[in-house]
Amino acid sequence: MKIAYTGWTWLINHEDNYKWEFEQFLKEVSDLGYQAVENFAFITKYFDNDADEVNGLLKKYNLELVNLYEHYTNDPEADYQSALEYVDFMKRTGATYLNLQGLMWEDAPNNRPTDDARIREYAELSNKIGKLCRENGMYACFHPHANTPVFTEEQIDLLMEYTDPELVYLCLDTAHTTLAGMDPVKAFDKYASRLAYVHLKDVDPDETVHPEWPMKRFRPLGVGTVDFKGIYKSLQKNGYDGVLCVELDIQPVCNYKSAMVSRRYLHDVLGL
Repeated sequence: MKIAYTGWTWLINHEDNYKWEFEQFLKEVSDLGYQAVENFAFITKYFDNDADEVNGLLKKYNLELVNLYEHYTNDPEADYQSALEYVDFMKRTGATYLNLQGLMWEDAPNNRPTDDARIREYAELSNKIGKLCRENGMYACFHPHANTPVFTEEQIDLLMEYTDPELVYLCLDTAHTTLAGMDPVKAFDKYASRLAYVHLKDVDPDETVHPEWPMKRFRPLGVGTVDFKGIYKSLQKNGYDGVLCVELDIQPVCNYKSAMVSRRYLHDVLGL
């Protein structure tokens, strides 16, 4: 399995300094021994769609770009047009996976009743983007996420039912499945046949911590209570040999420290 890290949290500080921050991200995760990286698809804008410049930085730090991450809006046609641009950029950088995420809300309540009509809309769009990805030798991976219409087990099941298994795959996230009330190990077993990409992060089990925004309970690997040994065994049992991508939304200290703690855990505990 290939070990990757997500870089968007480096790129949220200085609007006029994104290229420097992206290179700093590459420098730090390379130093820590990660093999690959992913980033939100907005890096295509930061680099004016210049794949050669990104490739030069990746080569400088001996890293591979494996994934771009697209966020849906309320405009499916615009989302598909964005996917066309992202897939073109991915072809020129060698990336293989396009993550897809539903529109995220930031107002209460965090969890909302299942919206079957919206999930059907996402399924239709995801099938269309999935076909585009397959035609270009890539995988479209839907990412269930807190504060979006596809989060709970019921909602994931509906999306899987409404999408073509040969076009739309899953990116399961260990922390979001935990927040959704699922047992992550059982979830990885259940969805093994649709799994094409993995996000790893830990969770503080104390639900009294940040009840207004539970994603603030996310932690570096080994600092919470997610059963990563069990998840790794599930992945091995089901023949998964893809990317394990670490991500962390909130940093206890800084990006480098979080990435270091997680990399040490993967090496010392899982032998990766």
